[in-house]
Amino acid sequence: MARRKKKLQIFKYECQMTGEIYKTTKKADNPDDLVSVNAYYDMHPEEDDRPEEIKKELGIE
Repeated sequence: MARRKKKLQIFKYECQMTGEIYKTTKKADNPDDLVSVNAYYDMHPEEDDRPEEIKKELGIE
């Protein structure tokens, strides 16, 4: 018996702070509360544990 291919459903959400649009394959419970990674680190700079080379690429430091 052949397996059926699942149809992949894509959900698009927009970050409320940066306006960045991103896609997920899972539906969000509270899409209004979602923020991007960059926006999160802007709100919590003390938790920014990204490598220095990534920060340089983004122009943070």
